[in-house]
Amino acid sequence: MVVRPSYVLGGRGMAIVFDTSALDRYMTGAVDVSHDRPVLIDRFLEDAFEFDVDAVADHTGAVVIGGIMEHIEPCGVHSGDSNATLPPFNLGEFVMQQIKDHTVKIAKALQTVGLINIQFAIKDDTVYIIEANPRASRTVPFIAKAYQIPYLNIATRIMLGANKLTDFTYEKKLEGFAIKEPVFSFDKFPGVNKELGPEMKSTGEAIRFIKDLRDPYFRRLYKERSMNLSK
Repeated sequence: MVVRPSYVLGGRGMAIVFDTSALDRYMTGAVDVSHDRPVLIDRFLEDAFEFDVDAVADHTGAVVIGGIMEHIEPCGVHSGDSNATLPPFNLGEFVMQQIKDHTVKIAKALQTVGLINIQFAIKDDTVYIIEANPRASRTVPFIAKAYQIPYLNIATRIMLGANKLTDFTYEKKLEGFAIKEPVFSFDKFPGVNKELGPEMKSTGEAIRFIKDLRDPYFRRLYKERSMNLSK
């Protein structure tokens, strides 16, 4: 299961537990639990892959999907700590269309005006929704830079009521793939646990452009992908 405090950001205090003894240790020592500060418990979807979607919606109900990013590490690693590709590298058209359809439906249902970020998990071609946040995310500047489309400026003008989505063009200028690389500062904090998991540990991110999936850097990332979680 995934266990997490309901009052934190960045995955702080989150953990994946595989048995009752680990759950007991978490509940008694890892978090401050009370009626005002509950712990949320969810089933953990093993061997799934995670996707980030950023979109912009306006007051007319129109929705433009800015970008879909595929995490290289398995689902369970915090989105801020995972390497991710733009566009996805291993996603069939059937699942891709489901992600797009769900994004539009959720944005409209929430009456979003501006940016929205949705995180999906995919397993056996089934699409699961992890969470939807009607706000800017850390991936918006990445997508805007990679595609050379000023999504932040567009969203701001829409939120101010100055424009609608049809006032802009969306020509994506990315050739090949852009990879989001997390940046860690473990060298400055030698005692920190370096295992990846649902608690975010990165302190920044960088962008790398590759022409195709034969690139040695991507091949190494994909080969070495791991959650580094011990059972």
